[in-house]
Amino acid sequence: MLKGLDEQIASIYAPIQDELRQVEDRLRSLAQNERPYLEPLLDYVMTNGGKRVRPAITLLAADFYDHQPENPITMAAAVELLHVATLIHDDTVDNSDLRRGKATVSSLYGQHVAVLFGDYVFATSATFVCDTGNVRVIRRFSETIMDLASGQLIEYFSAFDAEQARKLYDERIYRKTASLFQTSAETGAILGGAPEPQIQALKYYGHNIGMAFQIMDDLLDVQGSAQEMGKPVGNDLLQGVLTLPTIKLLELYPKDNPVLDMFKDREQHGKLQQALDMINDSSIIEDCYAVIRQYCDTASQALEVLPDCAARRSLLDICCYTRERRH
Repeated sequence: MLKGLDEQIASIYAPIQDELRQVEDRLRSLAQNERPYLEPLLDYVMTNGGKRVRPAITLLAADFYDHQPENPITMAAAVELLHVATLIHDDTVDNSDLRRGKATVSSLYGQHVAVLFGDYVFATSATFVCDTGNVRVIRRFSETIMDLASGQLIEYFSAFDAEQARKLYDERIYRKTASLFQTSAETGAILGGAPEPQIQALKYYGHNIGMAFQIMDDLLDVQGSAQEMGKPVGNDLLQGVLTLPTIKLLELYPKDNPVLDMFKDREQHGKLQQALDMINDSSIIEDCYAVIRQYCDTASQALEVLPDCAARRSLLDICCYTRERRH
């Protein structure tokens, strides 16, 4: 099994462990083949951990029908590179010091280097996709880059605006997160030779898993510990970003609400703990878990048209993992 994966994830990835190891080798080899000034940057981000959920979904989605493994492996590496590039840019825009408990690229090297390096990783991911030679996959990947960028813009322009952020929440989390999960599954299915109905089923699976994954992130931001998350608890709210738990808090208390007070006076950091306490002392946590379960159940149902095999069981297990993860 790949180093650094916990037992649950390693078990889920068992059907694709050889392919996933090849993905990992490709990611790590980037740091060995580039110009000297890029080596430390590439080495830092490629060895920075992560569960590799998105490339795993690509490989599992490709594993239902007979296929040549080379293109799905290449696509899985591209998917992870795109994810890494997005994190570099997100951390830069958000002025974040930590990611998974480690210093961000922008905090170590400065924002100018982080933006340029993020661009470089984006471009590298695109060259990987081109190597598949599949125009449909290339187009979908390009559309996903547009989704990711527009999602970040939505977040930026709706920050500290309670009314606007609430209206745009579903679209924002689709673009920022679920779009890449959807693309991970869809492109894996295409490159794995799946029939069109099964491609659409896996695309729908990816969409719903991605939505659930982001809502769980939102929930952990208000419920988890800084040690589990590798960043400060309540960080989204400090950045003016409304998530499902804070949206539900505003719905419960539309007038007398510490979130609104924070947004009016951004120096009132004491209001953050008050908001977190109110969320955790109410039904909001369970309400959010119910939404996550609904998305995961929908994702599971999408797989019913696919053959029963190890890949299908692993994709179902990812639904369970998404519901239960703590970081």
